[in-house]
Order: sequence, then structure tokens, then C-alpha cells
Amino acid sequence: MSATNGGARTQILNGIRRSLRRGELAGPARESVAARLNAPLRGPLVGRAQLPQPEKVALFCQWAEINNATVARVAAGEVAGEVAAYLVRNNLPAEAAMAPSPLLDRYGWSGQKLLTLRRGRGEGRDQVSITGAFAGIAETGTLVMVSGADHPVSLNLLPDTHIVVLREEDVVAGYEEVWARLRERYGKDALPRTVNTITGPSRTGDIEQAMELGAHGPRRMHIVVVPE
Repeated sequence: MSATNGGARTQILNGIRRSLRRGELAGPARESVAARLNAPLRGPLVGRAQLPQPEKVALFCQWAEINNATVARVAAGEVAGEVAAYLVRNNLPAEAAMAPSPLLDRYGWSGQKLLTLRRGRGEGRDQVSITGAFAGIAETGTLVMVSGADHPVSLNLLPDTHIVVLREEDVVAGYEEVWARLRERYGKDALPRTVNTITGPSRTGDIEQAMELGAHGPRRMHIVVVPE
């Protein structure tokens, strides 16, 4: 944090303390706050997602489809073929912007000779993007995306069609497990700049409650679920 930002932060916090008529935390109060930050409390768990892993994956797929996504469950060697077939089924061009993630390299894209892939961030001209996902949440069918050099956020938002490759081992019961995984992988002081939770394609309801897809992002989401 720069000195300028640090000074502004201190000024804001001091203003809040003055309005609450409190000084800086000290003694047991400060120790209590430090202990809670070092070991965050776990929130409530949703009972319907406390299942063995195979049933958890099935529940995720069920909720993803309820939320207007399409789902295919295929072996790792069939991922590239499923993506190419999905594009054909939906009359989409056989080209896509793909996240530069090493985890996507294992799926044999070179075997699809008619599929053109560009690795990098999403651009306005892209119609299709392909990414991985940090996690899938069984209780709601939600995908969790984290930003980084291997996953530009623009791939989640710009193209009209978003194809996501999700490993079964990355399906978790609820949101609390996602935050625990994030802290474990990145450390509490080095979280990714952006964490997106995405539940199906972008949509909105107008004043007559008619659902419109593609309101603020992709109008199609296809999730390819791959066994461990």
C-alpha cells in the first residue's frame, strides 16, 4: 500500500473512531480481533449439500441447469470434442478465446483441427470464451472464478458464450468451503484481486417479470464437468 493510500486509510479509520467515541483497540480487545482474523469463524452450512462427492457433483449439475446453464459430463479426453460439438450444435463459430491456464492444456485441443483457439484476455470481438473455474458450489450451482494471469476476468464477461471446464474435485458443498480454499491457496494477505461468483448465464427480469438472457454478460453458459 502506498504512503498516500495508507494516510487516507488512517484518516478514514480515525474519523470512524471519533464518531463512535472510541480510541484505538488495545489489550484484550485487540487480541480478540487478531485471533478472529487469524482464524475466521465458519458460517452456517446448508444441509442439502452435505453429501458424498459423487452426489455433490450431481447436485451442482442439477442446480446449474435450473439456472439456465447447460451441462455435459465427459472424460478428460473428450473435453475438446465436447466443446467443438457444442459450438456446432449452437451454430457458433469454431473459434474461441481461451484462458492461458496450464490446467486447460491437458485436454487435447490440438486434436480438433477445425477449432481455432487464441490464448489471452477477452476482447470485444470474441463470441466464445473457454475458462476453468476455481470451484463449483453444489448448493446453488454457482461457479467461482478468481482473477490472475491465467484467468483474465474479461473472459467471464465479454463473449456471448462462456464455456467452463470444471473438475469434479473442485465441486464443494457451499460458499464457506470456497473461502477456506482461497485462504489456503493464496494466504489471507494475498487473495486474488477479483473473485467472481457466477450462477448461470447473465439475465435480468423486466418490469413485467419476463426473463432476458445476456443482459450484462454471456447469454449462454456451458459447463463441461470432468472426473478427477
